[in-house]
Amino acid sequence: MSWEERSLMDVRLRFVQDVHRPGWSVAEVCRRYEVSRKTGYKWLERYEQVGPAGLGDRSHRPYSCPHATPAAVVEQILALQRRYRWGARKVRWLLARRVPTDLVPTVATVHRILERHGRTGRRARSRRRFHAGRPDSAFDQPNAIWTADFKGQFRTGNGVYCYPLTVQDGATRFLLGCRGLREPTIEASWPVFARLFRRYGLPERIRTDNGAPFASNALGRLSTLSVWWIRLGIRPELIEPAHPEQNGRHERMHKTLKAETARPPRRTLAAQQRRFDWFRQRYNAERPHEALGQCLPASLYQASPRPYPPTLLPITYPGHYEVRRVSRNGGIRWGSRWVNVSHVLAELDVGFEEIDDGLWEVYFGPVWLGRLHEATGRIVDHLGRAARREGGNHKGKVLPIS
Repeated sequence: MSWEERSLMDVRLRFVQDVHRPGWSVAEVCRRYEVSRKTGYKWLERYEQVGPAGLGDRSHRPYSCPHATPAAVVEQILALQRRYRWGARKVRWLLARRVPTDLVPTVATVHRILERHGRTGRRARSRRRFHAGRPDSAFDQPNAIWTADFKGQFRTGNGVYCYPLTVQDGATRFLLGCRGLREPTIEASWPVFARLFRRYGLPERIRTDNGAPFASNALGRLSTLSVWWIRLGIRPELIEPAHPEQNGRHERMHKTLKAETARPPRRTLAAQQRRFDWFRQRYNAERPHEALGQCLPASLYQASPRPYPPTLLPITYPGHYEVRRVSRNGGIRWGSRWVNVSHVLAELDVGFEEIDDGLWEVYFGPVWLGRLHEATGRIVDHLGRAARREGGNHKGKVLPIS
C-alpha cells in the first residue's frame, strides 16, 4: 500500500475498518499495512477511547521533566528582561545575583526561555543567491583556467597578519603568483592580478571559491573584482559552497605551501614574502610534479597569447538584446518602473533577452544575472535553478566580449 496516496488519518481509519471486517485478524491487517502489532493495537485502543480523533498524531513531549527550569526562575528571567531589555547573557548575569547558584540556567536555556515567550528579535536571514552548480570546465591546456584563493591567514613574528593570495595555472600547476597581503580585500588583490595579467597574459577563466573579494551576494554572485575580469574577457567560475575539493589542485598546493613557508612563519611580512618567492621558484622550476609525469611546471607552462589590454572596451551583446546602462545608484529605468540591478555594475551595460511576454533573461556579458518580471519590476535569480533543470535557454550561453 502506498502511504503517500492518502493522509495518515485516512490510512489509520481504513486500518480500523479492516480489522473489524469478518475473517480478518489483527496480525493479518498489520502485515498488510506494514506496521507492527504493537502499533496496530495502539490505534485500536485510541479509536475505542475517543473515536476517529484518537488516530491523529500526538505530542511526543514527556509528561514530566526533572531538570526543567523552575517556574519561579522563569518568571524572574522574564521580569528581568522586561525591565532591562537585555539579551540572554546579561539576563543570566543579573539572575546569578538573585537566585542560588544551582538554580541559574545556562545562557542557552535562558535564550530558549526568552525565545519561547517572544522576547527575542528574529535575525534577518541572509539572502542566498543562485549558484550555477559544479564547474565542469576542463584543465585541458595552459591558461584555460587559472585558480585563485587565499591561504589561511597567520601572524608573522612581529604580530602582523599575513593573507597569502595564490594564483595557479590549472593545467600545468604553474604557480603564477604568491603574494602576502595585509588584508583580503579588492583594493589589495587588484594590483596582484594586474601584474600577473601584464606578465602572463589573460586566461579564459579564473576559478575561485565564493568568498570575498572574488564573489559577493549580488546578482550573479558578482564582485567588483569579477566584474573587472569579465570586462577583460575572463569568465569567473565559482566552485559550489562548502566544496573545496572542486578546486582540489589548488588546495593541494596550499598544503605544500604551508609546510614549507609558514612553519614557522618569518619575523616580518617582507621576510615572509621573500620566503614565498623562494617557494614559488622551487615549486615551478625544481620540484617535479607526479600528476605531470614528474615534469616541472615551468617546463610545460607558456604565457597566454591574449595580452593585457591598455584600456577596457565596452561589452557587446547580440542585436536582438535590449541593452540598458546601470546608473550610479545600481538601477535601470524600465518603462515607467525603476528596477534595481546591482551597485557593482554601476555605469556598465547589461543585456536583456525576451523569452516570453513580460519575461526577460538578464545578462552581464556571459554571466546570467536573473530573470526580469515586468509585472513586478524585479530581477530575481532563484528561478535560475529551475530554469537550469528545465533546460532554460540561458544554459551554457556565452556572449561575445570585446
